[in-house]
This record gives sequence, C-alpha cells and structure tokens, in this order.
Amino acid sequence: MPNLLTKTDNYITKKLWDIDLTSSGRLRSFVVKLLRLVYLFVLELSEEQLAMRSMSLVYTSLLAIVPLLAVSFSILKAFGVHTKLLIMLYYFLEPLGPQGIDLSLKIIEFVENVKISVIGSIGLALLIYTVMSEIHKIESALNYIWNVKNSRGFAKRFNNYLSILLVGPVLVFSLAGVITSISQLGFLQKLTKIETLGPLLVIAGKFMPYLIVSAVFTFIYKTLPNTKVKFKPALWGGVFAGILWVALGQFFTLVVVSPAKYSAIYSGFATLLLSLIWLYWNFFILLVGARVSYYSQYPMLIAAKKRTFSLSIKDRERLALNIMFLIGHSFHFNKQPWKIESLATRLSLLPEAVEKIIPILGQKGLVVATDNEPPAFFPGKEIETIYVKEIIDSVRLFGEDRDTSSSKDILIPEVDNIMKQMENASAGSVGKISLRELVLSNKDQI
Repeated sequence: MPNLLTKTDNYITKKLWDIDLTSSGRLRSFVVKLLRLVYLFVLELSEEQLAMRSMSLVYTSLLAIVPLLAVSFSILKAFGVHTKLLIMLYYFLEPLGPQGIDLSLKIIEFVENVKISVIGSIGLALLIYTVMSEIHKIESALNYIWNVKNSRGFAKRFNNYLSILLVGPVLVFSLAGVITSISQLGFLQKLTKIETLGPLLVIAGKFMPYLIVSAVFTFIYKTLPNTKVKFKPALWGGVFAGILWVALGQFFTLVVVSPAKYSAIYSGFATLLLSLIWLYWNFFILLVGARVSYYSQYPMLIAAKKRTFSLSIKDRERLALNIMFLIGHSFHFNKQPWKIESLATRLSLLPEAVEKIIPILGQKGLVVATDNEPPAFFPGKEIETIYVKEIIDSVRLFGEDRDTSSSKDILIPEVDNIMKQMENASAGSVGKISLRELVLSNKDQI
C-alpha cells in the first residue's frame, strides 16, 4: 500500500507533467489536461494567499455591505425594481436556511434607513469611498490571480467602478426580468402541461437564479481584473464558480446550518457566525473561479505552473536570449510589440518568470518599456549594437557580489585559470553575434 501511494504521488507530481501532449491523441491529451487542472485545483484550495485574501474581503465587506446595497438600492429605485432586491439577497443567503430570511430582512431594513439627504456631502463621499474601497479590494485579489502587478490609476478606477455600480445591478435585474418573461410565455406554459416535458421545465426554472449567479461571476471576471480577459474564459470561470456555489450552498445547508448545535452554543450570535462563514466561502469561490478563467485563457500555463522560478544561471541566460530575440524580431519587422503576458504565453511560462528577467534587461539598457498599461517592450538601442555576450552577461552578473575578497583565499589558481579560459572561449565563439544577426536568422512568423 505505501508503495502504491508513493508511485501515485510520483506520477501526479512528476510524470504527469512530463507527458508530451503534441504527440498524444485527443482523448489522452484531454485526460492529461483534466488531471493537471484537477491537481492544480487541489493546490489552489490549500494555497494560503487565497484563504488570506478571502478573509480580508470578508472583513472589508462588513464595512461595505450596507453602503453597497444602499447605492444599489438607490439606482434600482430609479428603475422601479428596488423591491426585488430582497428576493436577490435571499437567494444569496438561502444556504443559511431560516436565518438567511431574518438576516435579509435586517439588512434591507438597514438599507432603507440610510437617508442620503440626511448624511450630507461628506457622509455621501465616505459612503461612496467605502463602496469603492471594497471593489478595489476585489480587483486587487483578482489581479493577484491574473498575475497583474499594477492596479488601475485613480481616475480610471473611479470611472470603471462607477460604471460597475451603475450598470451592474441594472444588468442583473434586467437578466432576471428577461428570464421571468420567457418563463411566462404562452407556449412554455403549455409545454409545462406535457407529462414528459413539464417536470423538466420546472426543474430548469428552479436553476434560473443560479444562472444569474453564473452571469454575475462572469461579469466580474470580465470587467474587474486590470488586464484583458476574453469573454469565453470569463464564461468558463463564471459557470464553474456558479456550479461550485450551488454545490457548496447545498453542502453548507445540510452539514453546517441544519444541525442545531450552533444555535445551542452561540444562541443569537449563530446567525452572524454562519453568515461570516458563508461570506468567506463565497469570496473563496470567486477567487477559485478566477483561477479557472486564468487557465482557460492560458491553457499552456497549466504545465508551466509546476515549473520552479528559482532560475539557474543557464535558465536565466536562455530566457533572456529568448526574450531579446522576440522583442528584437517584432521591432525589426514592425510587428505587434511584446508584453509580459504575451511573452509568457509564447514561451509557455508563467508571467513571474518573465518578470524576473525584464527588469534586469531594462537596467542594462537592453529594453525599454512604454507608458501604457500594461507596458509593451522595445529594444533599448539599435539591435545591431546589442550582442549576445552582452545579453548573457547582463543576467549572469546581475546581483553578483563584486566583493569576493573573502573567497580569494580559497581559490586554486589552476582551477581559476581553467574557468577563465572556458569563459573566454565561450565569449569568443558567440560574443560577436549581434541581436540583428540572430533576428535575421529567422524571418518567418514567430
């Protein structure tokens, strides 16, 4: 038995990632990708960052929930659909059971008691700031998932968040209205009376609220991260998060809420405790779904996830040459400039690996970045004046401690001479090759 467990662990952690998918059939390739994704999903569940960010979002939500609903309530009131806010809030808190109904009523009572005309301009500004801070916190968590280092600027952030606050609630309730209208069409009402189709349509109708949940997740994944997220990956993440939300909601109701032990132990605090736990799992689902979107957009990075980022000198040299070749090639042939994500995708690496090398090349004047967000990269000087040796030396010597006096006493002169001869021979063989020559050696599409 221990031997079997060892073999299984060795296969999952090592051999599974060494399989060449290019020479595999469609079925085998699909199974391997699925196993890799499942393994990464399990790793995500145990990742401390996701748990910490989820807990952080729960804390800020305690401050922002009433202001957020108050703003949404005011917007929906202008469209005459504010009365449905309670229904949507109950759907969200439904896994809490009877406590969910009580909590929904109390939250709506708080929201209705918020008088915008009474709190004044400073109070209104603080209200909006609290809501904006919560959305920014969610954006930061999603940026972490998407490996985006920089958030939006304040002006762009304000415009985007305001658009989300204004458009988001309206879109959700518009979708709910469309679904309700479709369900009330005459021919559908007749279909429900058919013995075979009726029960199926009733079951489908019960899942409509969860379709809205998936749509909300998709909307968040598409709009909030500070990077371009394609619709299809956002949809995959939204559907996955929606299904997980439904499954976890059922589990939460059966295992956590239904037993009376929490009410017996915590009495009146049981509702608060359960709502915090449920809120935590909602944010955790949000982040896990974002990971699914990320890997759906960059499927080649599933294998790259297992690669270590403690790059050896050889790895750094090879990666630096690859990056400079791609940047120089696009510049010379007037093609689309490269960005961090596109470089990582082309080289089948995670962006973190590329981000380790780009700043080094930038400090040495070999690449320059544009002021755009995210920045694009160009050669720092004419490519005929950039030599292979210069690129290799830039990453080989970066961070190296020049003060080696403490190690000079233990150096053996004969060995040191051999190392210098090897280095000089290597530099002599490729040192005179320029980046332009390297680029012209491959004029084809890359």
